[in-house]
Amino acid sequence: MHNLLPFLSASITNVLGSIPFFLPEFYLAVLFIVVMVTDLLFGKSSQNLCRIVACAGILLVIQRDYQQIQLLTIGGLANGHFFFGDMLLLTRTGISFKLIVDILAFILLLYLSWDDKLSAHPKGLSDLYTITIGSIFGLHLMIMAVNLLSIYVAIEMVSIASYLMVAYRSENAFSTEAGLKYVLFGAAASAIMLYGISLLYAFTGTLNLFTGNLVAGLSHVNEEAACFGLVLVLIGIGFKLSFVPIHFWVPDVYEGAPTPVTAWLSTLPKIAAFALLINFLTPFINYQQWHAFDFRLILSVISIITMIAGNFAAVMQNNVKRMLAYSSIGHTGFALMAIIVFNTIAFSSLTYYLAVYGIANIAALALATYFNNVIGTENLEGYKGMGHKYPIASVCFVIILISLTGIPISAGFTGKLFVFSSVYGIYQQSHDIMLLLLLITGALTTVVSLFYYIKIPLNLFLKRTEISSISPIKSYNVLVLCVFVCFLIVLLGIFPDFILKVL
Repeated sequence: MHNLLPFLSASITNVLGSIPFFLPEFYLAVLFIVVMVTDLLFGKSSQNLCRIVACAGILLVIQRDYQQIQLLTIGGLANGHFFFGDMLLLTRTGISFKLIVDILAFILLLYLSWDDKLSAHPKGLSDLYTITIGSIFGLHLMIMAVNLLSIYVAIEMVSIASYLMVAYRSENAFSTEAGLKYVLFGAAASAIMLYGISLLYAFTGTLNLFTGNLVAGLSHVNEEAACFGLVLVLIGIGFKLSFVPIHFWVPDVYEGAPTPVTAWLSTLPKIAAFALLINFLTPFINYQQWHAFDFRLILSVISIITMIAGNFAAVMQNNVKRMLAYSSIGHTGFALMAIIVFNTIAFSSLTYYLAVYGIANIAALALATYFNNVIGTENLEGYKGMGHKYPIASVCFVIILISLTGIPISAGFTGKLFVFSSVYGIYQQSHDIMLLLLLITGALTTVVSLFYYIKIPLNLFLKRTEISSISPIKSYNVLVLCVFVCFLIVLLGIFPDFILKVL
């Protein structure tokens, strides 16, 4: 016992010294408890109160995120800071990812109650707000995790919350089926990842990516065995990114989940998974003696296949949510281009691209909610002629789809231009054929995306149908959000520095 006292003292000192770097997450933990207690105290009538508390709490968390930038700057920690026994790493890029996640989470917390089918849930949405806050906490951990154990725990926290969110409308058979599919695929991906982690630990005797000599240890074991373990871990991360070939769950789950939950799944977990992928790859990319597994080559192939599969599959869809699900797969493949370049400029381009994609994708699904509320359908055939009945929502839909496609002068065009530029800059230096293939595939699939995105304005404005009656219900909150997003898309397309300075 006496032999442990020096270690105990050092551990307590490490924990206390780590608290300033963990304040946003501490606030999220407190917020989770407060929202849950509010629900317990006020019962079914607590829905609006839980929503107010959750939104106010997220704004406070965003403010703490900004303070972390000063914490790194004042402390001279430009390269980041390890804390909690090297389990987590706080970097400037990580803070940017957390800011994107928290800002989008604030929008989604507002949006949850605007879906008529979800808000009609007999139990109310108080539990959903609690689950959402818990998921945000897990997303923060994913962004900072640099130990294989903390990576697994963070992914599981987000996964469990996501399972509950997808199947929240338990009275709806389609939603329950989507939740079950998600759980089965998620459990399989988690088991595969855990097996990969156990192999890496068996080979090296450490779980820490940066300070435990994991990469150096792997370089001295059988190359095939090391590659096998790394592939299994990548499958677990890839499940959150939903790149090919770990994308089969996406269309059914996105279509069956409540639309606000679909907006959540298609943005926040992906953004956090990109940050996690950067942390996971950094020690391998920076270790000059590592040649066993060419991450850049493998991710280049995955990126090309993902862009092709996601965009071409989306062309054949008639359900708006299913189409946007395949579209999100294509966007994942495009964003992987920045990961392959793996430098500071590419990371800056990636954060901008993910931010504008997240805003536009949430707005697109919010408009899917709007039309579902007023005409009761998510299929493109039901949109025929609706552009003349609901002009504001329809024009907003067109502007948002222009951004998702990447047409000037939208923010989506600027984001794609930044990613293309970062890839082309490295291609000029190395003349790597894979980078050229990435550029060509990215350009061609951007053209392909126009063919399925244009289906929505085509049905809204150019196709006619006999409309016997139109529901008087108007989701004005959704309209206000989408008008604001459209203004933001145009503004950021012209002045991208507004985001780049913040992030």
